[in-house]
Amino acid sequence: MPAINKKVSLVKNTSYKVVLPFYIYAALSFLVGCLLLLTSSAAFTQHYFHPQTLAVTHTMALGWGTMMILGAGHQLLPVLIEGRLYSNALAWLSFIFAGTGIPLLVAGFYTFNMGWPAQSGGIFINAAVVCYLINIGVSLVKSKHENVHAVFVFTATLWLLLTTLFGLLLVYNFSLHIFSKSSLEYLSLHAHLGIAGWFLLMVMGVGSRLIPMFLISKFSNAKWLWVIYALVNTGLISFMILHIYLPRPTLYLFPVATMVSALLLFAWYCRKAFIQRIRKQVDDQLKISLFSVLMMVLPLIVLIITLILLVSGKDNSRMVLLYGFSIFFGWITAIIFGMTFKTLPFIIWNKVY
Repeated sequence: MPAINKKVSLVKNTSYKVVLPFYIYAALSFLVGCLLLLTSSAAFTQHYFHPQTLAVTHTMALGWGTMMILGAGHQLLPVLIEGRLYSNALAWLSFIFAGTGIPLLVAGFYTFNMGWPAQSGGIFINAAVVCYLINIGVSLVKSKHENVHAVFVFTATLWLLLTTLFGLLLVYNFSLHIFSKSSLEYLSLHAHLGIAGWFLLMVMGVGSRLIPMFLISKFSNAKWLWVIYALVNTGLISFMILHIYLPRPTLYLFPVATMVSALLLFAWYCRKAFIQRIRKQVDDQLKISLFSVLMMVLPLIVLIITLILLVSGKDNSRMVLLYGFSIFFGWITAIIFGMTFKTLPFIIWNKVY
């Protein structure tokens, strides 16, 4: 119970006026993403590199997933580092830049206009990520309680910046031919930098802190978390190198194996925290979060099937669509629902009291 009281007092350091706009924007983006999915269902029967499919994907990845995480990150960072958020002004700038850039980018994809709408949208989004990264970085430097969870968050943000910068270059590649190949050839790399580098690493870093805390669990093992951290980053870096220099499907088994190992260790970590919990009755919000850990298995299975089809030379475009859908509408949505319904009362408490 003292851990929860400490959490509540620290959350006060981040004003609800900073956090709530991210949550509201993300919720509206989720609604827009579902409506786009409903009205663009025919696009999902075609190739995954389709304007409407790209629009839905980026609405969910940026508007829903990323905006919610940015908002929650400003609220939860003080819990991880046991210190104050460096700047509410930078948090506001991050919201303004991202809130402006996301609809521009999505509109550019939907109409497949890679001119000024998509380009300016990408620039605004990168500016938002830079503001968030500076805020996180300076907060960590000023804090005297840096830990593995905070390192997860900071590293995930670095991967997010790399993802958005690379994405911006891919947008400009349509007109300036920055790369030797078409943007389609780099789409897999761009997607996995965001999925594994940003979403997965962030979920593991924050989840490994919040799940034991909400369960009031006695379990903690920093060594396991450092191993998980090393496995995820090793898999990502090796995937980057292989994709750029040795794009052979069979070689992708190594990064897949490291990611599978990291996921299994993380699931085991959550299981140990659950077994050693003091609070025996688990609330519904936390059940959703724990269930989302199991939901990681679905996209992993789809990824393995996709890789097998790629090695055998068969068409895997439908599996790629299923892979993306299971991630953004399945795993990420489940973890966001669980953690949002759990943390939102603290934000409202902070606002009222």
